[in-house]
Amino acid sequence: GSSGINAEYISSGINAEYGLDDYDEEEEEKEGGARLLGLDDLTAYADPKEDPYLSTMDRDVGDEDEEDIEDFQIRGTDNLILAGHVEGDSSTLEVWVYNDVEDALYIHHDILLPSFPLALEWLSFDPESDTRGSLVAVGTMQPVIEIWDLDLVDCLEPAFKLGRKARKKKGIAGVGHKDAVLSLSWNTNCDHVLASGSVDQTVLLWDLTNQTVANKITSHKEKVQSLAFHPLEGHTLLTGCCDNIVRVFDCRTVDQHKKWVMNGEVERVIWDHFNPYCCLASTDQGQVQYIDVRKDSVPVWTLSAHTEAVTGLAMSTQCPGCISTVSQDKVLKVWDIAGDSPQFVCERDVKLGVLQTLVACPDAPFVVCMGGDKSGDNMKVLDIRDSAQVRSRFGKRQLQNPLKTAEFGFATADEAEPGEDMETEAAISLGSMTLASGETVQVKSSAPVSGGAISKFKKKDKGKKKKKEF
Repeated sequence: GSSGINAEYISSGINAEYGLDDYDEEEEEKEGGARLLGLDDLTAYADPKEDPYLSTMDRDVGDEDEEDIEDFQIRGTDNLILAGHVEGDSSTLEVWVYNDVEDALYIHHDILLPSFPLALEWLSFDPESDTRGSLVAVGTMQPVIEIWDLDLVDCLEPAFKLGRKARKKKGIAGVGHKDAVLSLSWNTNCDHVLASGSVDQTVLLWDLTNQTVANKITSHKEKVQSLAFHPLEGHTLLTGCCDNIVRVFDCRTVDQHKKWVMNGEVERVIWDHFNPYCCLASTDQGQVQYIDVRKDSVPVWTLSAHTEAVTGLAMSTQCPGCISTVSQDKVLKVWDIAGDSPQFVCERDVKLGVLQTLVACPDAPFVVCMGGDKSGDNMKVLDIRDSAQVRSRFGKRQLQNPLKTAEFGFATADEAEPGEDMETEAAISLGSMTLASGETVQVKSSAPVSGGAISKFKKKDKGKKKKKEF
């Protein structure tokens, strides 16, 4: 009997000393207090507010994430901007979201590229899907073209490739280009066709359905720097070459072509979608030339646009005659080519260093995006309506939509932003401007209105930057 009492006494003493009676009962810790973790504590909570291990501050992070989630969802009113970004030995493809109405501009995601990007071309043809996708063809220092799927955020490899390097030791023949790919153009009227121009002096027409070469153009005598399929005629291809020649091909008979000699190496070629028989070309001598493809003679006009190579040439999708140019001279210029000869409208040093490219927004007629080589600040989205000269020149011009992009929603630029809504310090000093016709336009000042981002700005601070005048 005594031994049993003794054992019980010892047992209760141990229980009291080590708290074994309460061993299975969880103790409530103070907020954020430390705990020893068991296996059942390795639980992921869908809502951070339910996680007992997080402090109040950490639980509130979920609220801040809601804005990030909203930004991550691409809406129908967003435009995507694709930018090849090189920093040191690292090359990335950045996917930016731009919203003209909200003045939003931020990087949605980026893709690490294996080689230096030289040409980008967006396309919606996905050979592995019955529905339209969102892909980009990337031309690099390598001869093989990579097609990346932009709908995959954490993408580690391309969806497919066009071409193959030759491997002599293994007896594998090469397919496609033999050198770097400088230019790309997707055929929007025959959407399984992509054209590529290369340092190897050839242009290849690819069938995206089976990733094979459908045709090869060998008429060029130098590097092919620019390509543009006709926006309305699927079989017509425009090329710009370093042999100073602009050529137009009918892809059904690639052995024949028409050509025009330029005053320098051809940097960029584009079609005038308001005049389907005409195109424009820019050169490394700072000139822009206008060509009527029905005439075999010299260009219709030649414009000395810049002091150095014109590296970017873009036409407004919906405002007839409105073109923009950028150059290695670091300046953006806007021109009116609606008349018999081009007219200068305005210029601006955009402070991006040497300018390398320029594209027009397909849906907002006066928004352009450009890239330069200035470290840390090398891309800008700009609404050229921020220039009083642009507004006075193009404000009343009737907008058209030959490319069938998203409708702007207004017949003219002035209707979109009437004079009394203009915000500009410079407009105050201008007071009234007398136009060539003798018509006087009053420009008033008021609060800022929407109409395009002027420069890059932080994601959390959308639309808060004050716009500058040209």
